[in-house]
Amino acid sequence: MRRLSPCPFVLLLLCAPFFFTSSSLSTASDTLTPDSPLADGDTIVSANGTFVLGFFAPNPNSNNRYIGIWYNKVSVVTYVWVANRNDPLPDLTGTLSLTANGTLVITANDSTVVVWSSSGSSTTANPVAQILDNGNFVVKDAKDDSLQFFALQSVDHPTDTLLPGMKLGWNLTSGLNRNLTACASLTDPSSGPYTLSLDIKGDPQMFLWSGSTHTWRSGPWNGERLNGMPIMNTYRMYFKGQFVQNQDEVYLTYVLKDPSMLTRVIVNQIGSAQRLVWLDQPKQWKLFWYAPEDQCDDVSPCGPMGVCNLDDSPICQCVQGFVPKNPTNWVLRDGTGGCIRKTPLDCRNGTDGFVLVSEAKLPDTSSSTVDMSLSLEQCRAKCLGNCSCTGYANAYVNGTGCIIWTTQLTDLRVWASGGQDLYVRVAAADLSPMTKQSHHSGTAATIIAIPVVLGTILLLISIACFVRKTRRKKRVKISKSAHNYQEADGKDLELPLFDLTTIVAATDNFSASNKLGEGGFGPVFMGTLEDGQKIAVKRLEKTSGQGGTEFRNEMELIAKLQHRNLVRLLGCCVHGEEKMLIYEYMPNKSLDVFLFDRTKCALLDWQTRYEVIMGIARGLLYLHQDSRFRIIHRDLKASNILLDKEMNPKISDFGIARIFGEDETQANTRKVVGTYGYMSPEYAMDGVFSIKSDVFSFGVLVLEIISGKKNRGVFFANPDLNLLGHAWSLWKEGTRLDLIDESVSPRYSANEALRCIKVGLLCVQEQPEDRPAMSSVVLMLGSASALLPEPKQPGFGFISTKGPFECSSPTAYSVNEMSVTMCEGR
Repeated sequence: MRRLSPCPFVLLLLCAPFFFTSSSLSTASDTLTPDSPLADGDTIVSANGTFVLGFFAPNPNSNNRYIGIWYNKVSVVTYVWVANRNDPLPDLTGTLSLTANGTLVITANDSTVVVWSSSGSSTTANPVAQILDNGNFVVKDAKDDSLQFFALQSVDHPTDTLLPGMKLGWNLTSGLNRNLTACASLTDPSSGPYTLSLDIKGDPQMFLWSGSTHTWRSGPWNGERLNGMPIMNTYRMYFKGQFVQNQDEVYLTYVLKDPSMLTRVIVNQIGSAQRLVWLDQPKQWKLFWYAPEDQCDDVSPCGPMGVCNLDDSPICQCVQGFVPKNPTNWVLRDGTGGCIRKTPLDCRNGTDGFVLVSEAKLPDTSSSTVDMSLSLEQCRAKCLGNCSCTGYANAYVNGTGCIIWTTQLTDLRVWASGGQDLYVRVAAADLSPMTKQSHHSGTAATIIAIPVVLGTILLLISIACFVRKTRRKKRVKISKSAHNYQEADGKDLELPLFDLTTIVAATDNFSASNKLGEGGFGPVFMGTLEDGQKIAVKRLEKTSGQGGTEFRNEMELIAKLQHRNLVRLLGCCVHGEEKMLIYEYMPNKSLDVFLFDRTKCALLDWQTRYEVIMGIARGLLYLHQDSRFRIIHRDLKASNILLDKEMNPKISDFGIARIFGEDETQANTRKVVGTYGYMSPEYAMDGVFSIKSDVFSFGVLVLEIISGKKNRGVFFANPDLNLLGHAWSLWKEGTRLDLIDESVSPRYSANEALRCIKVGLLCVQEQPEDRPAMSSVVLMLGSASALLPEPKQPGFGFISTKGPFECSSPTAYSVNEMSVTMCEGR
């Protein structure tokens, strides 16, 4: 991990005492005119008082003087622009003057030696210089109040700081390149070796340079943000990034949602790009984001055709169809040599195809071509028609535009979420069987293959008809004895059916010794199939409060979901009155078995708890955003989180889950189903549920995992509080780490724990609109540099005599010790 050490001119946390201005002796002015030069000790202040321009010294032992702009109302002296950074005044006799034609001049020795002068200024008849409220120092005509034309402006010549509204990029007409260059050292504001600039070759992207070497790449603009910066999704509540590309300009900028916020992007003297935000309490600049942040942020750590993934060990893997170029170095964890093809491409015969790399940071786009008029399918066809094409992708995440690469793909990485789909060209022999036929093309191959294909199609049709007829007979037989679970609506669940005899044999006739638990659906049994595979069998009881609707709902939903943090449904068994769901077996049962047991909870160290929280968050993000459907779980809780042998969490029990349409954001129900203590206020009170209902349940679960206590418990320090109220009280009192389970070893990351507590409180806020989406939650949990907003009071944070909602004949059930409460919303 890189050590971050700030540049004094942009982050003067440690260095501020060594920077001196003469502000105590200064006189303030709002303009600079040809008749009134600025002497050492004088300042110019912006109209709103935010920024000041004047002379400063880099340290108390130096006679060098510089003209700079700094924040006027920030207690830590923070410079945002330096005019003569490479041409310091040698003594204290300096003067800043404005000539009659609008040129800025810094002179020494009683105005006889010109140290620095502005360049590129156009002649102005009545020049005047002033600082605007956005920190821009401009020269303009004194009679022009439109602020539309400037003979000179400091934002066109930035130093190491990008303020809101400033442009990072190119003026194509004049050839002006606006970039950020770090200072040389802690006490030297001259230009250092590190630069942040916009490269406009191919699809424009931002690079951090060390001399002539790339050290970090942002990825191209994807219509919403920079592709290589998924954390920008969390920016939206504070500031918005913008990308402009036309015949005159290509640049990046950002605007504030709250104009009172003070924030800036910098490049410091050790080569780190950073975003900082000023906090009035505790009166300091807070690091919000920085890059490079991790090993995969370095430029192309896995070389050409290699994929960097922090979740893998080692972090470098080859794209499907490729192997390490240098296997020895690869084993020794040096992936910079990259990967080479297993099989050469065969463009002439048109047999090549593509493999999908999901959630990707798109490869270096410097040599790519972009056509915004093409669809994804047209993009694929164009790539296949070009023998040099190595891959393609949509230009924007909304599915529009086409990017094509004709060189090796470099600097490729993937995330759990937040990336884009990339299609990499490979030879037919390296395609998976499922994709070979769909990716074959080419006139010659088609002519040769027609007889074979026709024969294969006829054979497949015959087999399909036979299988369908057989399965239809089987379904009809099942439906007559199982309450029409295969309804005549045309739906095919494509779910394997297990024979009752197989399940009876696997569970030893549902023996008590194989019973794992019991709940609303019925008992759950462990079983072992003939091939040795262990299974969990959820058996619906005739008297169960959950009946056919929940049974079919779970079959329909979970059969179509595939994610490492969702429990896998292997099949079902329907025979007469018997209805069973067959799952993969989870040897560590459910999370609550460990979490709320005072003996077993010691097995959950902090790292395990953190990984469980992250896994649940990723699984929930998949349900809400990344799966084929938008799914609201509605019963997320500790007993519905199963743990595999490596303690990886798996979300289970989709009996009361709901699918939302593409444009649907919330729904109402008269029958509130869920679990007391996990339901959001709007759901329990009014029957209104949405993805934010699941976010509330997740927040409760996070606080339970951290504390090892149930939300419904009573805290002796204050019997009026439940867990949410208790956590909120500790947060306000500043004793936040007291929430952590006493069984957790003291050797844990306090910052990580505080971040998790804060995210938990953000998720349980009373108003749904205040709660973050799961995409933001995953980023906030996974990034130490993310700036989190302050949480508001949680919903249901306090216990009342009537409870937060009224239930009509509440009934508690358990599935693998999973309770369900069914209530009527008031």
